[in-house]
Amino acid sequence: MNTHPHRFILLPLFAMLTTMPCSYSSPADNPMAQGEAATPVNERPNVLFLFTDDQRADTINALGNPWIETPHIDRLVRSGVAFTNAYIMGGSSPAVCSPSRASLLSGRTLWNLENQGMWGFEISDKYKTMPQVFRENGYVTFATGKNEPGIEGHFNRSFSTGDKILFKGMTRSQYKMPLFSYSPSNDYSPEKCVLHTGKHSAEIYADACIRFLEGQKNNSQPFFAYVAFQTPHDPRQSPQEFRDRYDDKNIPLPESFMPIHPFDNGMLKIRDEKLAPFPRTKAIVQKHIADYYATITHTDAQIGRILESLGKNGKLQNTVIVFSSDNGLAVGRHGLIGKQNVYDHSVHVPLIISGPGITAGQVRKQLCYMYDIYPTLCEKAGLKTPETVQFKSLNKVINHADATHREHLYFAFMSWQRSVRDNQYKLIEYCVNDQRHTQLFDLINDPMEINNLAANPEYAVKLKTLRKLLKQQSVILNDGHTPFEFTHHQGQDFWKIYNSDTKPIHP
Repeated sequence: MNTHPHRFILLPLFAMLTTMPCSYSSPADNPMAQGEAATPVNERPNVLFLFTDDQRADTINALGNPWIETPHIDRLVRSGVAFTNAYIMGGSSPAVCSPSRASLLSGRTLWNLENQGMWGFEISDKYKTMPQVFRENGYVTFATGKNEPGIEGHFNRSFSTGDKILFKGMTRSQYKMPLFSYSPSNDYSPEKCVLHTGKHSAEIYADACIRFLEGQKNNSQPFFAYVAFQTPHDPRQSPQEFRDRYDDKNIPLPESFMPIHPFDNGMLKIRDEKLAPFPRTKAIVQKHIADYYATITHTDAQIGRILESLGKNGKLQNTVIVFSSDNGLAVGRHGLIGKQNVYDHSVHVPLIISGPGITAGQVRKQLCYMYDIYPTLCEKAGLKTPETVQFKSLNKVINHADATHREHLYFAFMSWQRSVRDNQYKLIEYCVNDQRHTQLFDLINDPMEINNLAANPEYAVKLKTLRKLLKQQSVILNDGHTPFEFTHHQGQDFWKIYNSDTKPIHP
């Protein structure tokens, strides 16, 4: 891979994209907002949802990262609108992907999933899933790849077909995949699982999607295709030709590199953090980043194959394409490797939307949740969004650069971390083993969250304001206030310590 002039380029470019004024997109609001009649089924757009696993927001070349090669995701950036302040809500499990995907598919916030199963991520049938809405309105709905929240919770009521389906969170190798074929009778018993070896998971899922698209070439019925890659989640394996593009020694360390996190955040002994030894070293982190980038570049190549097939089969012009990820990943920032935290590197994700009616090459800086895509896609297709959906459509923001969306966002991780941010500042509060820590960051001037302002008297008013907002949002979002499922004991445990006499430390 070619080297680049200096590591300072990456962060200012990405920070500019998250704060720059946005150009005007379209003179018309979304048709559904104007009260127009529903679009006939055969005139509705197709949907292609490309979803990666553990991909941070700043891992796209066209959005300011010169160290990574993502030519096909770059193509989506150039052809659509990129939301550079898209976030998830955090996690109620060390496997952050599970609640994140449950929120995406159900339209429910992290604290209002009310789901089934051991971990609470099997989506109850009282909530219509996003693909289920499309299926019930005449769409062929297809899935391939990683499909949490699981079999019983949503799969067959959501998807009318599928192939090469993974009903688990991760595998030990990207080249040994225990996969299911679609079962119309919902029979996904263990003996139906087939171990696929020799081909990388991202290639298997791309192949499955391409076969599906080829079968839709002469079908006038619209489709909703959900391609859930399990990369760049570890094991971060990619074919050697992709790994060879990244020289560990040329990979710049993040400005927030630390040998170890400055205090116990509640998750320092989790599996993800054991993927690299403590203290973190420059060489180890560079290797992890190079592996991460190579896996993303290989996944990007599979996205390119899918986009090529979409065009060959005559579906490109009438397909809304969404690219996003379930959560981010630290990979050496703040002394961390995993995503069990609420720093931006773990909750800030890419979100790109392109397709008919979307002006190309747009950037939007409005705060949003990745899960806002559910009502957005329903409106794009002329479908009614279920009343149980708790997120907000992005279509006004897509069509008008100066449209308002959200003034703040709220985040949580299990019993130990709570956070809120506005358009500039972010508060993180930790309650771990009866100890409290507080962090306050200026995300415009300090996007890497290095300079903690919590103890600075000049920011005392801002700290007080955000603490008040944090408590208000916890009540509004039901975080720990109605004990009907396991996520609420996490909130109760956190707020019990937070509201005690324990004094916070400002590390």
